[in-house]
Amino acid sequence: MFAKFDIYLTVSVFFLITFGLFVLNSLSTSLFPSYLIYVLVALLAFWFFSQVGFEVVSLFSKHLYIISLLLLLLTLIIGQVTRGTISWIPIGNLTFQPAEIVRPLLLVFFANYLTSAELTIKRLLKAVGLLIIPTFLILVQPSLGVSVLIVVGFFGILIASDFNKKHILSGVLIVLALLPLFWLVMQPYQKARLQTFLNPESDPLGAGYNSIQSKISVGAGKITGRGLGRGVQTQLAFLPEKHTDFVFASVSEELGLIGSSILLLLSFIVLWRLTIFMEHSVSPIARAYVAGFFLTYFIQVVIHIGMNLGLIPITGLPLPLVSAGGSSLLATMIGLGIAVGAYKA
Repeated sequence: MFAKFDIYLTVSVFFLITFGLFVLNSLSTSLFPSYLIYVLVALLAFWFFSQVGFEVVSLFSKHLYIISLLLLLLTLIIGQVTRGTISWIPIGNLTFQPAEIVRPLLLVFFANYLTSAELTIKRLLKAVGLLIIPTFLILVQPSLGVSVLIVVGFFGILIASDFNKKHILSGVLIVLALLPLFWLVMQPYQKARLQTFLNPESDPLGAGYNSIQSKISVGAGKITGRGLGRGVQTQLAFLPEKHTDFVFASVSEELGLIGSSILLLLSFIVLWRLTIFMEHSVSPIARAYVAGFFLTYFIQVVIHIGMNLGLIPITGLPLPLVSAGGSSLLATMIGLGIAVGAYKA
């Protein structure tokens, strides 16, 4: 029944999700019981993909890419508009965000594409073209955070592939040169976040409000925190998006340095196990996939905590396995399941 099983990763994931459920219950009881459905589906997906094995999933890499594009197109056609974004598709009383779900699926495709044959400049340019299509479909929703994660995952796969690293450096320089173009497709609220990053106090009741309140919440928890359900910033709604974008700040206020440190330790264990999976993967393709997933997970944790501490511009990325967000949870668990399946235990 359990052909592939890693005790360290499984236990860490279990405690992260459980930790998140307790915190979310104190922050927003209205999430339940519907959120428990997402948790159950995510756990089943993790089990399924870990047992199927990477080599089987890899056989359908092209199909996964096509399915990803269809889901993203479907979002633009029938997606539910929420706060100016067309990111969610309703299914009964629940909704899911295809942009999140396709993240691990695209990583499987690009891991195959970049490592299954000799990676020439021509093939790399084709891969970049294939990357631009889903990235653009996500940007126009708009969802800048998810777009960044997909590009980061692609870059992680590229690093793990058999490709001249000098060319990778050239590619990075080209991307940096093209960064100003992102300004043209960014929404006004996204531009405001960047403009107020260096000086949030310049607009304390507007674009800088979230960053200011987040830093206050982190500092207010001190060592042991105010206690679950007793946070002033969180319970009195001074801290916006307390259960998603700023869940780390919420944990810091209610559970203090001790609670946030436990959170960081568990996240570190997950990342540590992913590095082990990279070293002992069933194939070079599997190794490239785990490298891409590792980098997206790592960047997601760093950006989330960084923006909660006011060190990074606010991008709206949830904390993996902890923040509320059924689609993000499902995507992360699918990605982890595939990574376990890639491990040559």
